[in-house]
Amino acid sequence: MGIGVALILIAVGAILAFAVDAEVSGLDVQTIGWILLVVGIVGALLSMMFWSSWGGFRRERTTVVRDDVPPRV
Repeated sequence: MGIGVALILIAVGAILAFAVDAEVSGLDVQTIGWILLVVGIVGALLSMMFWSSWGGFRRERTTVVRDDVPPRV
């Protein structure tokens, strides 16, 4: 799950948990909202942990020093 999907789950979960006041037979909308909210938060945290450990396109700079080449004049 990416960070975008996690943010969408958090937003939908918060809307269902706090803003929707609907009654559905056999379904508690607020509970579903809380579940989506928690899943989104966990997904965002996991995504950030794996994102920081990935490394990305960063390239290490190495300096090669050669002693066998005479200096330029």
